[in-house]
Amino acid sequence: MSEQPTNKEMDNKHQTVAGASDNATSKEFLDHLRQSIDNVDTKIQELINNRARLAQQVATVKKDHVANSKDAAARNPIFYRPEREAQVLKAVMARNEGPISDEKMARLFREIMSVCLDLEAPQRIGFLGPVGTFTHAAALKHFGKAADTVPLNTITDVFREVEAGTAMYGVVPVENSSEGVVNHTLDGFLSSSLKIIGEVELPIHQNFLVAEHTKVENLSRIYSHQQSLAQCRHWLDVNFPNVERVAVSSNGEAARRLKNEWHSAAIAGDVAAAEYDLHKLYKNIEDNPSNTTRFLIIGHEAIAPSGQDKTSIVVSAHDKAGALIEILKPLSYHGVSMTSIETRPERPNKWAYVFFIDMDGHIDDSNVSAAIKDIRPLVKDLRVLGSYPKAVL
Repeated sequence: MSEQPTNKEMDNKHQTVAGASDNATSKEFLDHLRQSIDNVDTKIQELINNRARLAQQVATVKKDHVANSKDAAARNPIFYRPEREAQVLKAVMARNEGPISDEKMARLFREIMSVCLDLEAPQRIGFLGPVGTFTHAAALKHFGKAADTVPLNTITDVFREVEAGTAMYGVVPVENSSEGVVNHTLDGFLSSSLKIIGEVELPIHQNFLVAEHTKVENLSRIYSHQQSLAQCRHWLDVNFPNVERVAVSSNGEAARRLKNEWHSAAIAGDVAAAEYDLHKLYKNIEDNPSNTTRFLIIGHEAIAPSGQDKTSIVVSAHDKAGALIEILKPLSYHGVSMTSIETRPERPNKWAYVFFIDMDGHIDDSNVSAAIKDIRPLVKDLRVLGSYPKAVL
C-alpha cells in the first residue's frame, strides 16, 4: 500500500508547479517584448533608409540646379546647411516625449543626419589637433561621427586649410568660461576672409586616465595640457600631491604618451580615452564642474536665419575719446543685446585696437542690420564675421 503525501508535501508541490508556471509566463512575456523590439528595430531601419534616400534626392536636386546655373559663383553646391540642421535638432527636442532625454534624443538624430550628409557629400572637417583633444570632441559633437575629421597643428593651419578648400569647414576654440578668450582664434579673423557659420558649446569634463599596463601604485608623473592641470589642481593636491605634473602640448598628446610608459597617467576627456584605449580610473575630476568651452565653425558661405542666431562683427575704431561708447550706442538704441566684446591689437599699427562684438540676432533681422548700418560711419572699418545658429546641443 503506497503512502499518502503529507499536507506539507502537497503545499510544496503546488508551489513548485506554480513557480514553474510563473517562470514560463515570464519567459513568454520576455520573448514577446523582444519580438516587439525586433519589429520596432525593423521599422526604424526602414525609416532611416527612407530618410537617407531622400537626402540623396536632395543632393541630386542641388547638383542639377548648379549644373544648370549661369552664375559662376554658384557652381559649387552647398550640402551642409547649419541653419537647417539647427532647426531639425530643435524640433526633435521640442516634440520629444521621453523616456529618452531631449539632449540624448537630439544626439541620436545628430548621428543620423551626419550619415545622411555623408551620402550627399562627404564632409572633411579640419580641427585644432591632435586627435583626442576637446576640439576634436567639439568637431564630432557638431558634425557627427560620419564626418572626416582631420587634426591640424595650429589654429592658423585650420584657417589656412579651409581657405584653400582642402577642408570644407574648420573647428577652433574661441573662449573658455574659466580661462577666457583664445586670442589666436580672434587674430585669425584679422587676416582671413572666412566667416563664422556655427558654434559649439562643450562642457569640459576631465578624466584621470591610465593604460592597461599602468602600475598605479608606482605613478611618477601625470601628463596633461597646462590648462587642464590648472583646472584639476585641487583634486590633484588631494589625491596625488607628490606625483610630478608634466604640461604637454595637448590632452591628446598626454593620452598618447601612456602607450609606452607604465609609470604615468594622463588627464584628458572622453574622446582621448576612446581614441587611445585608456581606462578612466577617475571621472569628472575638474575643480569647476560647470567649466565650458565655446568653439567656432568657420567656412566660406553666409548662413540663412535659423530663428535663434548670433551675429559677430569686428570693428576698427578711430583713436579718440569715447570711441567705444559711440560704437555701443546704436546697439542699445535698436534693442540689440550684446553678448560679448573682446579687444585685440590692430597689427601692424602701434597702439591701435579692434573690437570683436557678439550680439543676439541675425544680420537679416531689421534691428541688427539697422544697428550695424548706424555703426559703420562711426568707425574706420566694420566687417560682419557671420550670422549663425546658436549652439543647440
